[in-house]
Amino acid sequence: MEKPATEVIKGDGWGRFPDDLEYHSGFGNHFESEVIAGSLPRGQNSPLICPFGLYAEQISGTSFTSPRKLSQRSWFYRIKPSVTHEPFWPREPSHKKLVSEFDRSNTVANPTQLRWKPVDIPDSPTDFIDGLYTICGAGSSFLRHGFAIHMYIANKSMDNCAFCNADGDFLVVPQQGRLWITTECGRLQVSPGEIVVLPQGFRFVVDLPDGPSRGYVAEVFGTHFQLPDLGPIGANGLAASRDFLAPTAWFEDCPRPGFTIIQKFGGELFNARQDFSPFNVVAWHGNYVPYKYDLSKFCPYNTVLIDHGDPSINTVLTAPTDKPGVALLDFVIFPPRWLVAEHTFRPPYYHRNCMSEFMGLIYGGYEAKADGFLPGGASLHSCMTPHGPDTKTYEATVARGNEAGPHKITDTMAFMFESCLMPRTCPWALDSHFRDLDYYQCWIGLKSHFSHDKTDVKSNDLQNGNKSG
Repeated sequence: MEKPATEVIKGDGWGRFPDDLEYHSGFGNHFESEVIAGSLPRGQNSPLICPFGLYAEQISGTSFTSPRKLSQRSWFYRIKPSVTHEPFWPREPSHKKLVSEFDRSNTVANPTQLRWKPVDIPDSPTDFIDGLYTICGAGSSFLRHGFAIHMYIANKSMDNCAFCNADGDFLVVPQQGRLWITTECGRLQVSPGEIVVLPQGFRFVVDLPDGPSRGYVAEVFGTHFQLPDLGPIGANGLAASRDFLAPTAWFEDCPRPGFTIIQKFGGELFNARQDFSPFNVVAWHGNYVPYKYDLSKFCPYNTVLIDHGDPSINTVLTAPTDKPGVALLDFVIFPPRWLVAEHTFRPPYYHRNCMSEFMGLIYGGYEAKADGFLPGGASLHSCMTPHGPDTKTYEATVARGNEAGPHKITDTMAFMFESCLMPRTCPWALDSHFRDLDYYQCWIGLKSHFSHDKTDVKSNDLQNGNKSG
């Protein structure tokens, strides 16, 4: 267990984060943490009287009877239980751009290659909740199967409220501006180049220490993210378990008149008032926790002789389905790395995929797109829709020829959310003036390089009517 923290905030808020936040290290571990020594019960989870008069409360991320290796839950020891609030009522004005059930009534099927330029951060005060909007998705949070991809643009911290997502897990990828996130387990500072996973049901607040902020969010319904199996790679590589960081206990004990819990339930937002902070957990233990990961710690693997490896080799986290090897959603990155393959077209190959691919760019450029794909932008290539390097990338690669030596891709971090489900796209995403309507033009310039002598054609091809020329 970590060294007990000594800082207890009474009444001056959670907006100031120390530079030396302490974290637990490990993925899927069973952690325990306490701010006040002795506040964590020993020998049982729910004693008649908890230490210091605290309340015991469990949060379950899986069903009670899930296989033990998949079970996720944590126990909180808090000053007041989370049930102490007024009834929920629909939030007004309602949020018009959040979707968790994708069908013909609210979204559009569109197989076209789609790309968006970075969306401007608004001038009007906008926090993380109001700045969150859905791009596409599939399935239903009510049916506990599916995913949603959102983006957020914000310029102010959340004020006297906390957010709780009852629909699924958030995987947040900040692209501009740090996030100071306060959760019931403690605090996390998340910078561009890092990700954070906020599991279903946790209450949290997002502060913006740098002001304007923008990023991407993947949401999964009915499952949780896990590390991918390494298979023949062996015991090491890709994202190491020890590089995932979970918060240590932190609490505040002060009145919060009119504090609002904003709950996302079925894609709709509901408000409930209470008079205290939800961040009153003095101690906790369990394996159901928020966590963050620094993408620069990823250990990539790549081909060392010929051909271009499949992007699955760069999977950081996966949300599985019941079918082995088929993901509800993979989180894949394209980090700095060496390209050394000989006699090989090194950029990503031209492709039609049974999976659907949503891409974003945190910083730098992307090796398959010479122009147009910008940090903060996005693209969507749906199931079996062709995609691949643009004309400039293809021509420049071929012009370098077979003698191209080893080359290191630097100063870049692109990523992909990939799903086995076919996404439906939100109308506001299709109608956005940030949509790049000329995206298709990046491939139109690809010309035929095919050349042959008619004498090269096999005689049986001519006899069978397969004439060319």
